[in-house]
Amino acid sequence: MFPPRCISGRFCLNMDKNTYNIENKKKYMRRAIELAWSGMGYTSPNPMVGAVIVKDGRIIAEGYHKKCGDLHAERSAFANLKEDANGAEMYVTLEPCCHYGKQPPCTLAIVEHGISKVYIGSRDPNPLVSGKGAAFLRENGIEVEVDFLREECDKLNPEFFHYISTGRPYVVMKYAMTLDGKIATKTGDSKWITGEEARKNVHLERSRYAAILAGIGTVLADDPMLNTRIDAGENPGGFLSGYDVKLPDIPHQPLRVIIDTNLSIPMDSNIVKTAGEYETVIACGSGYDGGYDPEKKEALEKAGITVKELPGKDGRVSLKKLMDYLGERKISGVYIEGGGTVHEAAVRAGIVNKVSAYIGPKIFGGKHAKSPVEGNGIEKVADALNLKNTGITKLGEDIWLEYDVSE
Repeated sequence: MFPPRCISGRFCLNMDKNTYNIENKKKYMRRAIELAWSGMGYTSPNPMVGAVIVKDGRIIAEGYHKKCGDLHAERSAFANLKEDANGAEMYVTLEPCCHYGKQPPCTLAIVEHGISKVYIGSRDPNPLVSGKGAAFLRENGIEVEVDFLREECDKLNPEFFHYISTGRPYVVMKYAMTLDGKIATKTGDSKWITGEEARKNVHLERSRYAAILAGIGTVLADDPMLNTRIDAGENPGGFLSGYDVKLPDIPHQPLRVIIDTNLSIPMDSNIVKTAGEYETVIACGSGYDGGYDPEKKEALEKAGITVKELPGKDGRVSLKKLMDYLGERKISGVYIEGGGTVHEAAVRAGIVNKVSAYIGPKIFGGKHAKSPVEGNGIEKVADALNLKNTGITKLGEDIWLEYDVSE
C-alpha cells in the first residue's frame, strides 16, 4: 500500500508520504505491544516485551518474551525469521539488553543479523541496561530512535520499572464500590456490586500480577479462591480491548498471600483446601491477642502453605516487612483484593502505588455499610493520599477508574 496519489501519479504532498510512513511505524510498534501482552503474568520478574522485524515495508518476523528464562523478545523474533534480516528495521517495546543473564545479550543478536535501525519504546531502568543497550547499537553502526510511542509502551511494565528500581513489588489496591462508596451492605453482602464485564477485567488484572493479597477478614467473610479464571479462547476485552492479544492457554495463577496475624484461617477454607494447587503464603504476626497456635502453623504447612512470621511493633503483620519478603522472592507486582481494614493498613504503610477502583451503578446507603478504606481516617484534607488519574474505562454499566499514587 502507498499514500494517496494525484492524477499525475505523484504523491500529492510530501507531508502525505511522511504521515503515511509515521503511521506505519506506529502500527509496527503497536503490533509489538500486542505481542508483549501475550506473555502477561509469566514473565515476572522480567518485563513484558514484544519485537517486530520489518523489511521493505513487510513484517518478516515477530516475537515476544513468553516467560522468565525463555528467549527475550528480540531473539524470539530472530528465531521466527524466514528470510535474511540484513538491512531490516526492528521495533521493540523495551531497550534491548546488553548483558549476560539467563539469556545472552539481545544487542549482539541485533548486530549479527545486520539490522539497520532499531525503534525503542520504553527505556530500561535496570542499571545493567539503562542507556547502554542503545549506546552499544549505535557504536556498531545501527541507527537508534528511542522513546518511540514510549507512553504506550510504558503501560506494559510499571511493576517491572518499580521492582528493578527498588527491589520491592509494585502494589495495586483494588476494590469495587457502589456509587455512594460502599464495598458491602451493613450485613456484609457484596455479591455482586459490578457486572460480568467488570469482573472479567478483574481476572485479567489478577493474571497480570505475580501475587494477589487479601486479609483474613476477606477469607472469613467470602471464603474466596483468589485464583484467576479466564477463558483463553475468548477475546480478553477489558484493558486489552483494541489489542489483538492471544493469552496463554493456561492463565497465570498469582501467588496467594493472606495476612492472618493469629493464623485464624479455617482448615476447611477454600484457600487451605486448594493450597496444593495454588501456591500460597500466609503472613502471621506474634504476640498480638495471644499470638498463633504452633500446632495450627504445622497443620497449615502440612497442607502445603508457607507460613511466614513478619510481625510489626504491635505484633500484627508488618506490611513493609511483607513487601521486603516478597521482593526477596522476586515478586514484582502485588494485587490487593482485601477489605477496608487491609486497605487502610496498606495506605498507612505507604506501600500502595496504584488504585484500581470499580464503580457499580448501585446505592447501598447506611452508616454501618463497609467502605473501601476504613480505620480512623485523617483529620485534615492536607493529609490525604493524593492520586493522579491515569484511566477511565466504561465496562458495561460499570466504570473502572485507575489512579497512580502521587509522589
